[in-house]
Amino acid sequence: MGDLIPLFPLGSPLFPGVVLPLQIFEPRYRRLVADLVARPEGSGPRSFGVVAIRQGWEVERVAPAEALFDVGCTAVVRAVTPQADGGYRLVTVGGDRFRLLDVVVADDPPYLQAEVEWLGEEEAAEEAAGDADGLTPPPGGLTPVDDALAASVAQGSLDLLVGNVSDLFSRYVTEVAVLRSGGGPIEVDDEEEAELLADLGLDGLDGEGDDAAAETADSAAAALLRQVGDDARGLSYLVASAALLTTDDRQALLAESATRRRLAAESRLLRRELTLLRELGAVPVPLQRFATPMTPN
Repeated sequence: MGDLIPLFPLGSPLFPGVVLPLQIFEPRYRRLVADLVARPEGSGPRSFGVVAIRQGWEVERVAPAEALFDVGCTAVVRAVTPQADGGYRLVTVGGDRFRLLDVVVADDPPYLQAEVEWLGEEEAAEEAAGDADGLTPPPGGLTPVDDALAASVAQGSLDLLVGNVSDLFSRYVTEVAVLRSGGGPIEVDDEEEAELLADLGLDGLDGEGDDAAAETADSAAAALLRQVGDDARGLSYLVASAALLTTDDRQALLAESATRRRLAAESRLLRRELTLLRELGAVPVPLQRFATPMTPN
């Protein structure tokens, strides 16, 4: 038996450390928020699980365990603002990753719940092993000096990955900005598109041409990267959440437990996306725009 947590299916995965604002107006999710708010102080974090929807229709119309991806992330509630209509505005931030063991559907509470197992990060074990890919221990095992050397090699390779992904992400943001601007004003068709532009720091472009767009994007990318500083794990989750990737790509990055492997995958993905942007000359439209709405939320 795993831990039982409230579940909130969404069209895209949430990542640790990433801010997720939500407007709650569907009755079952109003109840979820009310239940969280009613928890006594000291009873643990006010949080619920966010998991991406695998199939493009209402989760309860099919077996929920089949409709959802199996790895999600908790959303920790940082602020709750009740609305006049009985709904809520929430500010949440991604917390811990988990794997779904089972999905519980009941009349009370009316929202989904899930039995989950918690997923740890593999950084410590990975560093201790010296990122063993390509490293063959000498006969008799590693001495303390060998351990220190392996750890140094591992940290060096991680630093190279961080620099590589940071550079690719900056170039990617600039390319998206230039294509969005098209030498004229950026048109935002709906709220979701505005949020995606905001995620990439592109919502403030003034449409004064490619040079202006690139300059604005460079500063936006730098600001985003400053938020994570030298935190390799934070960088990996920033890129996973901000890049205009498919849900499957994002889900694979969320399911990856080792920062080094997550960054290596992002390096490949960003190179792929840069190639597509340059060859097609267009920014991909998020697939969620074409999906049948799953819930009013």
